[in-house]
This record gives sequence, structure tokens and C-alpha cells, in this order.
Amino acid sequence: MNTPSISSAAPRLEMRAVQCIRGASLLFDNLNCDLQSGETLQIRGPNGSGKSTLLRILAGLAQPDTGAVLWCGNDVRELGPEFSAVLHYVGHHNGIKLDLTARENLAFCQELLGNVDAEALNSALERVGLTASAGNRARRLSAGQRRRLALARLILCHAPLWLLDEPLTSLDNEGRALFKELMQRHTAASGIVVLATHEADIGANGPQRELRLK
Repeated sequence: MNTPSISSAAPRLEMRAVQCIRGASLLFDNLNCDLQSGETLQIRGPNGSGKSTLLRILAGLAQPDTGAVLWCGNDVRELGPEFSAVLHYVGHHNGIKLDLTARENLAFCQELLGNVDAEALNSALERVGLTASAGNRARRLSAGQRRRLALARLILCHAPLWLLDEPLTSLDNEGRALFKELMQRHTAASGIVVLATHEADIGANGPQRELRLK
């Protein structure tokens, strides 16, 4: 397949008539959205409405029953690894390895990104308040500290598309303020944020949309 490079293209995420069926239940149908640089999309709805499933579809980790997800005009199913390189997905489990320390988790993240930088790693740990806990295995961290570790990964990752599942869960007020600052900086730098949340106000700046699932 000859697909033009998307690495330098202006961020754009589209849903076209996306449908998802689980068993005998229709989770959602005919979802359409066109997100451009600097925009934030909140996915809201009751538990079981399909918020996490939709995020996985947007990340290319699950497939819609009908419809398509496009990145810069290209179907993400055809882009494959090229699409994976431009997104950062954080689910309920934070994407961390419990048997690694906080520092080792971030070092592993840097290795995957091909950008090993000890100074940047230390700065990220300090930014999220985990410097003193850097040598602790992730399984010994509190739920809030694990979420902060996930925020540190956002600091290290420069992907234009963030897909976040309940990112404010377990965070204290300081952690919530930090997340909002990171999100605002990301969209101000032309990134796109899509997050599933029950929060009424996430503190986004720039264009903000809402998608409600039933």
C-alpha cells in the first residue's frame, strides 16, 4: 500500500458512521466526528455505554462493526504501526508494568519511543511528584501515584493524539491541576485530546466538543 507519510501532517481524527455491537446489544451507532488540531473531545455516558470500547476503536485496538476511523484522511486499519506512532493511549490500567520501578517504567517508555534521555526522565518524575518514589516498584505505589506515573508518560511522549480513559481517576486536587495543565499545553501545541470522563468540567482550553453515549 502506498500511503503518504502522516508524521508531518496536521493532526486530524475522523469518525465516519462508526457502529459497535456487543453480543445482542447495540452500544452505539452512526457516530460521526471530525477533530482538528487543538481540539478536545469529551466522551460522556453512563457505565456500560461503550466509552472505553470507543476509545479502543479510535486507538485501532478494536474494530467497529461498521464505519471507519481516519487519521489525516487515512483509514487507521491500513496505517497500522504508522498510526500507533502518532498516538498515546492510556486506559484504566495506566499502561504501566507493576514489577518495574517508576523509573524503570519511564525508561522502558523512552526505549519504545526511541528517545532515551535521563534528564527528561528525571524532570518528568519531579514534575509529577514521584522523585522520592522513583525506585519503588509500581505495584507498591498507591492508585494516585500510578496515575501520576501515567501522567509522566504523557510528558515524555510527543504523540499528537492522546486517547485517555478516565484520566482524572484517583488523582488528588494537585494531580488534577497537573493533568489540566498538561492537556492545555498539548492542545495549545496543536495536539488532539479525546477522553472518556464523567467530569462535567475538565478544564480544557481551545475548541471543545462533547459526545454523549446512551
